[in-house]
Amino acid sequence: FARRLHKTVRKLLPDCEIRFIRSEDGSGKGAAMVTAVAYRLAAQHKARQKILEPLKLSHEQLLEVKARMRMEMEKGLGKETHAEATVKMLPTYVCSTPDGTEKGDFLALDLGGTNFRVLLVRVRNGMRRGVEMHNKIYSIPVEIMQGTGEELFDHIVYCISDFLEYMGMKGVSLPLGFTFSFPCQQNNLDEGILLKWTKGFKATGCEGEDVVGLLKDAIHRREEFDLDVVAVVNDTVGTMMTCGYEDPYCEVGLIVGTGSNACYMEEMRNVELVEGDEGRMCVNMEWGAFGDSGCLDDIRTEFDVAVDELSLNPGKQRFEKMISGMYLGEIVRNILMDFTKRGLLFRGRISERLKTRGIFETKFLSQIESDRLALLQVRSILQHLGLESTCDDSIIVKEVCAVVARRAAQLCGAGMAAVVDKIRENRGLDFLKITVGVDGTLYKLHPHFSTVMQETVKQLSPKCEVTFLQSEDGSGKGAALITAVACRIREAGQR
Repeated sequence: FARRLHKTVRKLLPDCEIRFIRSEDGSGKGAAMVTAVAYRLAAQHKARQKILEPLKLSHEQLLEVKARMRMEMEKGLGKETHAEATVKMLPTYVCSTPDGTEKGDFLALDLGGTNFRVLLVRVRNGMRRGVEMHNKIYSIPVEIMQGTGEELFDHIVYCISDFLEYMGMKGVSLPLGFTFSFPCQQNNLDEGILLKWTKGFKATGCEGEDVVGLLKDAIHRREEFDLDVVAVVNDTVGTMMTCGYEDPYCEVGLIVGTGSNACYMEEMRNVELVEGDEGRMCVNMEWGAFGDSGCLDDIRTEFDVAVDELSLNPGKQRFEKMISGMYLGEIVRNILMDFTKRGLLFRGRISERLKTRGIFETKFLSQIESDRLALLQVRSILQHLGLESTCDDSIIVKEVCAVVARRAAQLCGAGMAAVVDKIRENRGLDFLKITVGVDGTLYKLHPHFSTVMQETVKQLSPKCEVTFLQSEDGSGKGAALITAVACRIREAGQR
């Protein structure tokens, strides 16, 4: 029987090499083996859940994060406490949002990462009200990002010159808005002292200097054109202004991309660093540094600590490192490494590529968590990382990505809840209706981030009705709109 069976199978499947092994006491031993495998899988599942547990935040923990953010905001606003505050609450000297009467042609620069953009923005009012934009993207090589300040600003001016030539506008002098997405202390709308570089920039001779001055010096060195630098703007403020042009309720800006930050319209009476009590001023929170004082240590995990210690700025921007695109992939990679070392994943085999810092990009998180993605595609992403994965491995990796991204969205929501509740209390309202302008790749591209963040804000700030408006090209357009508003106010003052 056995011989005929083997012969028949081989005849029908000539391309397959099939071996038949006789089972010794199959049913009894097999039942024991199934039980042993089930025990092993259950034990491994339990071990993995134990490691992931600290990343899952309860409602109480999120309320606590909201309360601590509020405390840090108060410290940043206070004259006495500002120096030691981690959330700096920097005045921006932007005191009004667009009212629709702005008009004119404006240049805008947008420097916030490895790409740099120059834009021509035409603002029209009246019947044809709207904004028309032309822009060109230039890259900033790493050696310039980490070279001298002169080299960096000369490169920026070279890009402006190329753009003006491209637009056929060589020699035209236009009002200019400069979106500069790094922590700056502003003493005026057109003056920004760089406090510290973030996001991989390390150009020397810039920290502690006025970036508008550095830009003007570089323009004069080139001796080709002159520009009227009207405003230096943070990208969050630009985002708020862009959305404010569409929606008058928009008084908050939020960025969740490579980095993370927020701004909002604060009552002048609370902005103790600036004279005057009348009206409102936009405050650039610089909330990425929340937690640098140690106030988030009880929710930071060993994986957050590992990512922080090996980053370019250890101990700094701790909140940002838990929620933004530059770091989430690295947190996931550290967890996968830990699971593998413990034999809980990839059969305990670590690939050389998985040991490489930054190899697990945040875009993989968005792709892996996409509902439309079959596990087969998850496996192909892992294969790209040199990881031979089973179907079970893919499910585990997907779960790790979900846990890390969910925590990021909840923390972001807790911070935003602190902001909208403060605005509501500032104005003595029982109920606040407000819009938040949002920009950033993580918010826009991750399949669940925005939903989880919005749910969190709703749960933690039930007395606020918060609408999130996605900004279309917030930073560049916003810089031009702030410049347009400033020119409008300047003209009104001259009349």
